[in-house]
Amino acid sequence: MTELPSDNPEIIALQPRLSDSDAGVRRIALIALADLEDPDGLPWLTQALGSDSDAQVRAEAARLLEAWEEPDVVAALCAALADADEAVRGAAAQSLSELKSLDAGRVILPWANHADAFVRSSALRALRELRLPDSVPVARQALQDSDAFVRREAVGILGWLKQLDALPELARLASDDPDTEVRRAATGALGLASDLVVLPALQAALRDSEWQVREEAATTLGKVGLSEAGPALIDALQDSYWQVRLRAARSLGKLRFVDALDGLVTLLGHSISNLRKEAALALGELANSAAIAPLQAAEHDSDPEVRKAVRIALSQLQKAVG
Repeated sequence: MTELPSDNPEIIALQPRLSDSDAGVRRIALIALADLEDPDGLPWLTQALGSDSDAQVRAEAARLLEAWEEPDVVAALCAALADADEAVRGAAAQSLSELKSLDAGRVILPWANHADAFVRSSALRALRELRLPDSVPVARQALQDSDAFVRREAVGILGWLKQLDALPELARLASDDPDTEVRRAATGALGLASDLVVLPALQAALRDSEWQVREEAATTLGKVGLSEAGPALIDALQDSYWQVRLRAARSLGKLRFVDALDGLVTLLGHSISNLRKEAALALGELANSAAIAPLQAAEHDSDPEVRKAVRIALSQLQKAVG
């Protein structure tokens, strides 16, 4: 490793170990260097990340750089996304995802167009929570990417940035994308708007062949808050997966969809306690006195969490209906 200038005597003392022929010694020296939290140590870390002969040392450098947002550091981490070693690539991607500044995002942005799909998806993942407006065009282009991971991360960016004009594209992915996780992510992103335009896509997602997408659709319909979703959510109370039924019950409660009363009452007798709990809470949200009697019958449920939910629901109802 090339020796780099520093006025810090602690860094100077570490230099022989940072250049040691033993990779284990170099790795421990990098950890000691990072513990100093001195910016003068960053060139050593970025140099190790980019050129050390040992993959474990490079991966350690990538992990140690996660707290720094200097442009040179961010650029080094981006370059490491294309490292030959999987562990190095993964560590660099994780460190990039921890960044918080828009300036870091501007360094990352060009890497979202890299030839390698892992680099593209990792760059988009890092950009997601930065909410950098400049990432919108790149994300919309990435919705057409051949790689499912890239498309999923692009969906995440558009959802976080609440891009309403992207709703038609997100709706298309929610219905038609061949990848389950992309459909699921797109379905969730449709919750950024309380608009009837998203209802057909969410209703279609509630009939998806994969239960994870149906679960996301049931959840998102509750967030969107459209009473028109009520009938489809009632049908979802009969889904073959209890996870979907649970989310449908929760959303029906949020919507205060009175016509769901019979379906929710039926769930009070289900063998899965989590379903009974959600049904009880949803019944409390309906503000319908007809729910009081079935809830009172459930007051002695065998599960304490269900009993607690029943008490909460009855208290809610008593306040609502007098």
